[in-house]
Amino acid sequence: MNTPICDFVKRYAESSAMRLHMPGHKGIPLLGMEQLDITEIDGADSLFEAKGIIAESEQNAGELFGAHTFYSTEGSSLCIRAMLALVMQNPPKRGEKTLILAGRNAHRSFLSAVALLDVDVEWLWPQEGESYLSCTVTPEGLEQHLAAMEQPPAALYVTSPDYLGNCVDIQGLAAVCHRHGMLLLVDNAHGAYLKFLPISRHPMDLGADLCCDSAHKTLPALTGCAYLHVSKTAPACMAEQAKDTMALFASTSPSYLLLQSLDAVNRYLADGFAAQLSAFAAVAAQQKSILIEQGYSFCGDEPLKWTIRPRTRGYSGADLAAELGKRGIVCEFFDLDHCVLMLSPALGEEGLQQLCTTLAALPVHPALASDPPPFCMQQRVCSPREAALAPAETLPVGRCIGRVLARATVSCPPAVPIVVCGERIDENAIRAMVYYGIETCAVLIENDGI
Repeated sequence: MNTPICDFVKRYAESSAMRLHMPGHKGIPLLGMEQLDITEIDGADSLFEAKGIIAESEQNAGELFGAHTFYSTEGSSLCIRAMLALVMQNPPKRGEKTLILAGRNAHRSFLSAVALLDVDVEWLWPQEGESYLSCTVTPEGLEQHLAAMEQPPAALYVTSPDYLGNCVDIQGLAAVCHRHGMLLLVDNAHGAYLKFLPISRHPMDLGADLCCDSAHKTLPALTGCAYLHVSKTAPACMAEQAKDTMALFASTSPSYLLLQSLDAVNRYLADGFAAQLSAFAAVAAQQKSILIEQGYSFCGDEPLKWTIRPRTRGYSGADLAAELGKRGIVCEFFDLDHCVLMLSPALGEEGLQQLCTTLAALPVHPALASDPPPFCMQQRVCSPREAALAPAETLPVGRCIGRVLARATVSCPPAVPIVVCGERIDENAIRAMVYYGIETCAVLIENDGI
C-alpha cells in the first residue's frame, strides 16, 4: 500500500528548500525530527479540506477498515465530539433537542462534548458488582429500557472495549438500535486492532454507525493519532459532513508528524499485520492460560489487554505495578483492584515470555480481601453544560457531601468519572472517591442559582 503523505514529506525534506513558512524551527534539528515537521505548504494538502495526498491516505485507511475513515491528530477526543455533533445535526425530528443513551463508564471527553453541545444524556448504569470503569449494556437490557421511554433517543453511545478490557455485544446492540431508528456510536479507542483478528471484532464490522479508534493505543502510531469511522450503511450525509464537523473542534494546525504516522501505519497494516496479530494473540492466550493455572485472576475478554486482579495472590493493583516496575516492566494503569497490561505484537514472543516469567516468579502472599465500594447512582441537579460552565470552587472531597459536581476533573488514565457534572455528591460517592484516591472536587459555588 502506498504512503503518499510520507513520500511527499520525505521529498520535501531532501530538497533542502529554504523554509519561509511555519513551523519556526525551519527544519533545523533540535529534537531530531524537525525536517519532517511541515505545515500546509503547496502540495501538502489540508486535513479538513483534503483533496490530495491526505485524501488519498484516508482512502487507504478506509479500505483497510471497511468504512469512510477520517484522520484525527487530536486523539479520539476530537472524534467523540464529532460523533455527537453529527448526531445532533441529523436528529430524528428537526428542532428536537438531541437525547442520547450512554453507558455510564464514558470517558471524560464524552462529558466535555455533551457540555459543549448541550446534548441530553440518559445514563445506562453498571450492573451489580461492576466497577465504575465498566458498564455491561446488553441488547435485552436496552430493549427493556427503550420500552419504558415515550420515544427512542437519537443514539446509543457505548464504550467497548472499556478500560478493563470488557467488550459489549455490539452486533446485538446495533440490531436493537436500528430496529428503533437509532444510531449506534462506539468509543472503540482501545480496540483499533480488533479489525485485524482472524474474525474481526471491530464495531464497523458488527453494525456500529459511528466509531472512533485511537490508533496510538493498540497500533504502532504516534500518540494523538486516531480515526473517525463512518459506516457505509449510515446516513450518507454523515460521511459528507464529517470533515466540516471535525473542523468545528479541531486545531487548524494539525501535526504532519502524526499524519505521516497514520499514513505509515496503513502500509504496516496491509503488509502482513493480520498474520502477525493472529500468531501473537494465540501465544498470548496460551500464556494467559498458564498464568491462570498458577493462580492469577483476570477480567475482561479483550485478547491483548490483560487486566489482572492480583488480590488473590496477595497484592493490590498498585503493589503489583510497583513490583513489575522494579523489574523494568511498566503497566498501563492500576488501582487497588486491577493492574492493566496492554500487549502488542511489537513485544514479540520474547517480550511476552519475559512478562510471564516475571509474573510467575513473584512470591505469593495471603489473599487480600477485595471490597471496593459499590457503584451508586447520584441525583441529577442540573445539566452537564450548566455545571461545566458555572462558577466553581475546588474543595477536599471530605467537604463535598451534598455539593454539586461542576467538572469531572479525573486523571487520565482512566478518565472515567465516578460522579458526572451536575450531579449531587453523596456519602456513597465520597467513599468511592476516597477508595480510588481522588482528593479534591470542583463543585458549584453555593447559592449560584442552581
